[in-house]
Amino acid sequence: MALENFSIFSALRSKLQWHQARQSTLAQNVANADTPKYRARDLEPLDFSKSLKLAQAGDVSTTMTHRAHIEGAGAFKGAFKSEKSGGFEITPEGNEVVLEEQMMKVTSNQMDYQLASTLYNKSMGLLKIAINRRG
Repeated sequence: MALENFSIFSALRSKLQWHQARQSTLAQNVANADTPKYRARDLEPLDFSKSLKLAQAGDVSTTMTHRAHIEGAGAFKGAFKSEKSGGFEITPEGNEVVLEEQMMKVTSNQMDYQLASTLYNKSMGLLKIAINRRG
């Protein structure tokens, strides 16, 4: 049985991928802090109910080998939508990146990533215990 069949692993993997994509977006904001008219971006929050539905569908898709068969839903694509962040401060050049705000988001994102990573590792440990248990 593959790990993708467990919804906890699929949900945690989606959460980790989301945090990686958000870290990249926040890094772009910090890198463009002095760029005129640059607008800060952030990712839309991850919708767990949607992720769980996709995880329950599985990463395996079906193939029509007979005309009576039904085509499957397909695999999770992992694309995350980006949205413009509504900043409160705008510099005279039109830039709305506030470094303090972005660094707080980076720190929060890093802590959430570490939490999801720890949960993933603990779940793997529990699975290993269950597999190695003899009785």
